[in-house]
Amino acid sequence: MIRLDGAGVRFGARWVFRGLDLSVKEGACLALLGPNGRGKTTLIRSLLGLQPLHEGGRAAPALIGYVPQAGNLPARYRVLDMVVMGRARSIGVFGAPGRDDYDAARSALTRVGLAALSERSFSVLSGGERQLVLVARAIATGAKTIVLDESSSALDLANQNHLLALIRDLTRDPAFTVIFSTHHPQHALHLADDVAMLMQGGILRGPVDTVLTEENLHKLYGVEVRRIPVPGGSDALVPMLDRLPTPGNTFR
Repeated sequence: MIRLDGAGVRFGARWVFRGLDLSVKEGACLALLGPNGRGKTTLIRSLLGLQPLHEGGRAAPALIGYVPQAGNLPARYRVLDMVVMGRARSIGVFGAPGRDDYDAARSALTRVGLAALSERSFSVLSGGERQLVLVARAIATGAKTIVLDESSSALDLANQNHLLALIRDLTRDPAFTVIFSTHHPQHALHLADDVAMLMQGGILRGPVDTVLTEENLHKLYGVEVRRIPVPGGSDALVPMLDRLPTPGNTFR
């Protein structure tokens, strides 16, 4: 299990969140939704232990696989070396990767469908391929808790579909606990068990089918949304583009 108990983070005098209780049990999948500037990344970093808490506490596994956005990462390494970096904890500060580490990295690349690119430079990959390499790196750690921070935000439709299919496969494996933040409520609807919506006055948390309502999405984003049944598939969440956002919920 990974959790925050009465957690609070502030920057200067402004509290991003305070008194927050949030837990994710083993084998579950939680989606984090919220407008820009509402604190999704800060919450992710707090769960990872990268953001110090100003109040409250955190409990988490010793090993967590983290998938950041690929934009600002060093690109001069081979794909295989980028994935082997996920083995740093087991290798140690002064150690060198061994056969087991490279085997774990190759296995992870096979799982994400990029085994054929292992010798290629990370710098020449597309945005979607880079993101999948980072997922492979998180898997190669051996962690059973995987946390993804808006990993699909800069991807085209085809690469989004590939990445989401991979996340779906992880969520179907009871050995993995998955937490991901996204700008797309549709992704939460299709992949997550629970959703945590970062509302103006706090977090609204619960099962996807209960919490992802038209009313709650309107409160969260200031945009009218319709949840429409799709024959032969899951529901679709459709924004009503002919209506202007509510004042105060535009670009942040």
